[in-house]
Amino acid sequence: MSYCRKISLFLLLSYLFFSPLACKDDIKPVEKNIVRRIAPLSERVSEDLQKIVEYTRKNNGKLRDSVSLVYADLSDSIYENNNYHPIWSKDDHWEPLGDSLFAFIEGCKNYGLYPADYHYHSLAFIHRITIADSLGRNNSMLWARADVLLTDAFFTLVKHIKQGRLNYDSVTLRTDTVLDKKIFTQTLADAIHSGNIDSTFRMLEPKYKGYDSLRAYIKKFLVKADFKPYTYLAYPYKDSIAFFHLLEKRLHELNLLPATMVNLDTLAFRSVLKKYQKTLDFKPTGMLSDALVDQLNNTDEEKFKRIAINLDRYKLLPDTLPVTYAWVNLPGFTLRVMNCDTLVFQSRVIVGGRQTRTPLLTSEISNFITYPQWTVPYSIIFKEMLPKIRENLDYLNEQNLMVVDKNDSVLDPHTINWNKLNKNHFPYLLKQRQGDDNSLGVIKFNFRNKYSVYMHDTNVRWMFGKPFRALSHGCVRVKEWQKLADFLIRTDTVKFKPDSLRAWINRQEKHVISGFPKLPVYLRYFSCEGKDGNIKFYDDIYEEDRLLREKYFADKTVE
Repeated sequence: MSYCRKISLFLLLSYLFFSPLACKDDIKPVEKNIVRRIAPLSERVSEDLQKIVEYTRKNNGKLRDSVSLVYADLSDSIYENNNYHPIWSKDDHWEPLGDSLFAFIEGCKNYGLYPADYHYHSLAFIHRITIADSLGRNNSMLWARADVLLTDAFFTLVKHIKQGRLNYDSVTLRTDTVLDKKIFTQTLADAIHSGNIDSTFRMLEPKYKGYDSLRAYIKKFLVKADFKPYTYLAYPYKDSIAFFHLLEKRLHELNLLPATMVNLDTLAFRSVLKKYQKTLDFKPTGMLSDALVDQLNNTDEEKFKRIAINLDRYKLLPDTLPVTYAWVNLPGFTLRVMNCDTLVFQSRVIVGGRQTRTPLLTSEISNFITYPQWTVPYSIIFKEMLPKIRENLDYLNEQNLMVVDKNDSVLDPHTINWNKLNKNHFPYLLKQRQGDDNSLGVIKFNFRNKYSVYMHDTNVRWMFGKPFRALSHGCVRVKEWQKLADFLIRTDTVKFKPDSLRAWINRQEKHVISGFPKLPVYLRYFSCEGKDGNIKFYDDIYEEDRLLREKYFADKTVE
């Protein structure tokens, strides 16, 4: 017997010894002089399928090893209705559909999925044995086990491709938050009928250009990706000693430290971090920050997790969006207005900073105001303005602010004792006079929401030229506000003549414009997209990716 043959037989026997349903108590003495009928393989596979299904039913989906079935109950009913005939194989060979499903699992990284989530390693072992070894091909328990694993993998793929892996949140617009059993059984029936796994799963994917473009470039990303294991830094840290041990290890992996430098002290860490910050065009402080740790964690493994997260974000959206809508992508600092699935125009935007985030929400632009007056939110008054006013009353004039009482009467700030005012006692409002130097600029777009945010122009338009634009107090500043206003009133040229808006702006007149078809607006968080033939990654400005990574993908690896 050849060496390879011996190894194959050894692996097979080892597998059978430790496989489910293999037990000493099941071994009975062979009765002499009795010739037993050896049942056909198909009959034995059906018997073993029934044994596995009954065992998992009694053990909450667990097989006798570490493998657990996600959809044990569903598989149970499928096999019972099918008289325990295998779905993915026949006799001693794989059905084409079984080969296709295994190949799909093997290549599911192209969908932002992890093969290990679909029993890939167990299936790969069985696949090799049943193809390369005649003894394996005649082993009914291997075929039965593979069939159950493939069915469970199929149903899990249906869930992950249709709904993703993220929990639905307060802005989720889907109505099918729990998949009906019929979706699983019908999709399986469709796959069997068509004989095409790829097309069956494609029918489950979101129908959005953003999703399609991101998916289209994953293969290109995977070709160049290096999934060599790297040390991940969880930050903010709970254990400083453990964290800095990992940080030192990560610096070694990046060749920022020679192998002989170990057990660094604080000064040594700062020196190395300063050099690294300079290479990133960061301010060389030598101190840790969210942005710096994000760069240290910016490996291909982590990028793939961000791709997976963003693909799943599309699956939180409804199956279709309105014909016309405005889409604000916060990490991309971009507003897109869409009509009939066509981009009407695009604008740079400025969004909330990390401490004053722009919320995720869904609403409708109902009206807009030319030359609006800004009433300063109390949060800004207490955090930013009140200390400066106490220091120098001229701050009010510099910011074009006036103080008004509850009757909207303007007050003389010199008559107020500012030192006695605080969060619990502030019977005034601060309003900014309308005009070009108003913080809202010359226009404000209103949409109902519980956060009191809106979209508007700004008096610091030079900020639109900055690459990082998470700079506002929470509202969205729009560079192309003129295009947005024109689009809103485009259908009523009688009520709103083409030059009316420009005339009001030129004359610095305040007008409230309403009565146009309300424009649905979506404020969403997508930190990467397919663009210009590649996947473009944006800063994780609110650390949303990091939180989801820790919750759903912390221990996952691509390989």
